[in-house]
Amino acid sequence: MIKRLIFKVCLPVVFFGLCGIASADQPINFEQAWLVVLEKNDTLAANKANLMRTEALRDAAKDLYLPKVELSGSYIYMEDSVSLDLEDIEPFASLDPKNVPPALAPILNAPKVTDFTDRDIATSSIRAIWPLYIGGKRGAAIDIAREQNIEAAKVLAMQQQAKFEDLARIYFGVVLAAQVVETFKEVESGLAQHQYNAVKLEEQGQIAYVERLQADASLDKAKVDTKKAQRSYEIAQLALSELLHTHKAVQPSTALFTQATLPKLDTYLSRTLNTFPGLGILDSKSEQAKKLITIAKSNYLPDVFMFGNYDLYQGNSLAEEIAPDWQLGIGVSVTIVDNTGRSGKVLAAHSTVEQIKHLRAQAERDLSLLVEKTYREAYQALEEYQGLESTLALAKENLRIRQKAFSQGFATSLDVVDAQMYQAGVTTQRQSAAYHHVVALAKLTALTGEMNLFSKYYLPN
Repeated sequence: MIKRLIFKVCLPVVFFGLCGIASADQPINFEQAWLVVLEKNDTLAANKANLMRTEALRDAAKDLYLPKVELSGSYIYMEDSVSLDLEDIEPFASLDPKNVPPALAPILNAPKVTDFTDRDIATSSIRAIWPLYIGGKRGAAIDIAREQNIEAAKVLAMQQQAKFEDLARIYFGVVLAAQVVETFKEVESGLAQHQYNAVKLEEQGQIAYVERLQADASLDKAKVDTKKAQRSYEIAQLALSELLHTHKAVQPSTALFTQATLPKLDTYLSRTLNTFPGLGILDSKSEQAKKLITIAKSNYLPDVFMFGNYDLYQGNSLAEEIAPDWQLGIGVSVTIVDNTGRSGKVLAAHSTVEQIKHLRAQAERDLSLLVEKTYREAYQALEEYQGLESTLALAKENLRIRQKAFSQGFATSLDVVDAQMYQAGVTTQRQSAAYHHVVALAKLTALTGEMNLFSKYYLPN
């Protein structure tokens, strides 16, 4: 029963591992490990790249207020040139050649067809369009780009908090696993001494053969347990090496600790609700949804714009020679009937704002519950750690008495083994309580966004 308790306590440590080889060649404290995670973690690096992307898009959105200027050129080959025959227009079309006055005869006998353009037309020009008013679309688009950048920063902050919790769980999991190994080594050493004493007592005829066999079996079982604990420690250490992106073995130098005095629960609650980046993400999404309402409503408003064109090359035809070199104007565009469902888009944008409002309210309640739960877990683990102090003292004294009684023939080998394992179980349970206390403190620190202050809990003032 006690053995199962020990391994149940240590079981989470087993699942921390990924890859690596354990050794004590590279000691590192918790603060140093956190700096390494901030620098090398790929998930955080990906979110930093996304933040840079949104910063670039935010800056690019400001260009929407600038005019669009483009250089264009074209070449057209037509079936025939554009021409005009004077005989096709009045008054020449109505004249009877037989009744033409002599004064007009030279005109009628002159060439009557004029070519306005050639069959080949090549042009180039500079065109500019400058929107003056488009219903607020530009301002809304710029605001959305800014909010997306804010959202990306909040996502990065939330990922950092999650990685801080991961580091605390894995880092101190290695510390706990190392302590468990030492506990089992002490058990093995104690049972080895007990087995030695049992052999001597059997030789002297003071105990039965079965008592010595019990001592042998207990020692062999203790050796197996020590090896299991060692493998669990190695697996936990592999996870830490992976998290820190190193192929070298990493040895934590910050020990488990307890913090008897914590700020009040209301302090953690207010800090979390004011700074938690997840709520900031929802706020940013809400602002984006409000700007989408502006964009949707702008489809009902007119667009006002200036435009201009300057011809760089027009060719040599008559039409091209008489055409002006530049044009400048102002235009207005109003959509009378729209086929994109603009009214539905307005309603959808309003619904999105309402949805985010309810999501945020639920997130606040969930966060409050999480903070209070974690706060109580920290104190529960602390109380367990402190409460087991007297139990550990009792277990040590009980083991001493059982060992002495066995040497005098008043206790069995099983009594000594049970006392030894009970002491190990209490020791491991107390170490596990300290581990859960530290992990809860790390989670509270992450939820409040004050990871840089975590060291105040374990560094001397």
